[in-house]
Amino acid sequence: MSDLEAVRVGEELNIQSVVAVACHRVPVVLGEKGRSALRRARGVVDGFLADTALARYGINTGFGALAETRISNEDLSELQHRLIRSHAVGVGQPLSREATRALMLLRANVLCLGYSGVRELVVERLLALLNAGVHPLIPSQGSVGASGDLAPLAHLALTLIGEGPAEFEGEILDGPQALMAAGCEPLRLGAKEGLALINGTQGMLAIGSIVLDRAATLVASADITGAMSLEALMGSVAPFDEAIIQARPHQGALASASHLRRLLADSSIIASHKDCSEVQDAYSLRCMPQVHGSTRDLLAFAEGVVNVELNSATDNPLILPDGRIQSGGNFHGQPVAAALDVATMALTDLGSIAERRLAQMVDPSLNRGLPPFLALNSGLNSGFMMAQVTAAALVCESRALCQPKSVDTIPTSADREDHVSMGMISARHLKMVANHLEHILSIEAVVALEGIRQRGLRAGIGVQAAVTLLSEVVPEVTEDRPFYRDFEAVRQVIASGDLLSVVEAALEC
Repeated sequence: MSDLEAVRVGEELNIQSVVAVACHRVPVVLGEKGRSALRRARGVVDGFLADTALARYGINTGFGALAETRISNEDLSELQHRLIRSHAVGVGQPLSREATRALMLLRANVLCLGYSGVRELVVERLLALLNAGVHPLIPSQGSVGASGDLAPLAHLALTLIGEGPAEFEGEILDGPQALMAAGCEPLRLGAKEGLALINGTQGMLAIGSIVLDRAATLVASADITGAMSLEALMGSVAPFDEAIIQARPHQGALASASHLRRLLADSSIIASHKDCSEVQDAYSLRCMPQVHGSTRDLLAFAEGVVNVELNSATDNPLILPDGRIQSGGNFHGQPVAAALDVATMALTDLGSIAERRLAQMVDPSLNRGLPPFLALNSGLNSGFMMAQVTAAALVCESRALCQPKSVDTIPTSADREDHVSMGMISARHLKMVANHLEHILSIEAVVALEGIRQRGLRAGIGVQAAVTLLSEVVPEVTEDRPFYRDFEAVRQVIASGDLLSVVEAALEC
């Protein structure tokens, strides 16, 4: 792939470019803008070190509660290495390969903004590992999200200096072997470089960026599965009328209502009961634009915060453009943590309303003429009785994960870091909720598919496209079987984006 197609660090990143590198292995290069910024900032650091009478935090002092301890120039390189070793204290399962790649990209990008004061060599080594597919093993737990994601980033730096393991082509290599796979030698850190590698929000940001990209597919897929449920339940499209939504014109609601109208257009099922005596549907059907739309709006807010953070200097101290070396608090993860907490709540609500639609479809008192639990020969067959139970369990777990981490804080570092964001936990819980939602939507789709089949009429344009696609992986239900296989098959169709792309293609015809 040519440089023109590669992602350039030190220039404008967005969620899509992060995903391209993290998930699709698009290569990364150090552009001239980033190279120039690196040289300028490193020149300031080198000039400062020439005056042995001066002291600046992070350059020739200790760290955190030891910030007032002066370190001699002769010990500065060893100081940086000991910093990395002492901060590599993470525990738990390693980050996914995709999250690790995103973290590597984001840390390189921050360094190239020209506020960190590292040598070009540091970034070049980091990009060499990334492009070679050498992925440091980074434990997912141990960050409180202030002074940045110190522990995860320290594990990244540990591999750079040849002391941390990494994954390469499915094999776990020790530090020297990992560097050899990328054609590199262990990096000997200079003044400030260890601190510059670990100060920042790139752990929470890496996970958050990937999940928010997934979330865009999930919210659109929820419109599809919701429209399928409405067809199975013989609900009304009238509440999605544009005039109604325009009377309360939130952007997300307008988008969701428009999507639902197109999905349900020309439905023979809806036409079959246009003169029925039912006055209003349950809220889980009638209020889809408002609830799905709210999720869209909240995700848009979170994406805006993340896109700003992707191109922000989160190091400390900062090498300012006017030559000053100034300590600050840009490493604090609160903006990202709060945004990811909001996104977690938004996705949880999407799963909650989907479970309510599912509950109606299996309840013979609510499903408008379908058999109990959609079971043919019910009694002998249990049908989808347990499908709603699984969805309820997933919603319960998601709600528990919604407790905002960004309002929690436990002081650390002898009370020097007395307010922290817990943003890495926000990101991890957001990913878990997205996984739960994916399962809930797959269950809803399978049950709604059976309900539509039992109606025996053609659904709306978009819904019918979904029915046709999903029928390829979900056989007709004539008797009970292990339905988990159907749920997983549909989950893969949703996760891959195939459901959304096939339905959208049908709507464009």
